[in-house]
Amino acid sequence: MNIIKKRLRLPAFHYVVLSTAILAGCSNVEGKYNGNNEQQSDVVAERTENQIANDIAFQDGNGKIVALNDLKGKVVFINFWATWCPPCIEEMPSINELKTKFAGNEDIVFLMVDVDGKYKKAQTFMNKRKFNLPVYVPHSEIPKEFLGGAIPTTVILDKKGAIAIRLEGGRDYSAPEMRRGLQQLIAE
Repeated sequence: MNIIKKRLRLPAFHYVVLSTAILAGCSNVEGKYNGNNEQQSDVVAERTENQIANDIAFQDGNGKIVALNDLKGKVVFINFWATWCPPCIEEMPSINELKTKFAGNEDIVFLMVDVDGKYKKAQTFMNKRKFNLPVYVPHSEIPKEFLGGAIPTTVILDKKGAIAIRLEGGRDYSAPEMRRGLQQLIAE
């Protein structure tokens, strides 16, 4: 079962994804989040998309746990990044702009996940640059279907919790097609 299929039926959204200039992603994400655990990948391959999403959780700076299972009914934009990753840093202003376009919309959630698990450092990074992006760290294993080993990686989940699209490498998320694609997912 290939759960990374592009499930969106949005020509404009696909066009943006395919035509956006991809910056070289940072590789060798270290630690338990890099998806290199072969034994785990065998188990993951047998699970459905929803079972995978149900098992994933993140933690904010106050210790609050956010499980993807609890976000069903919302479109979820997850960006895996690190403060030392140049393509991550380069795409951050466009993610901030995209989030601003959806301010007040309770049908979409943005999760900026620092793969290093260093919340304070990541939050300081956001504050210094005046980004209004919510920082989280992994609270569970991140399966390779979400994070295969390169950052930045963005995963967008539909309202059912299934992967709508997975993007590796830096992008310009402020493109109008990206906003329209997310709006269509919200409307579904």
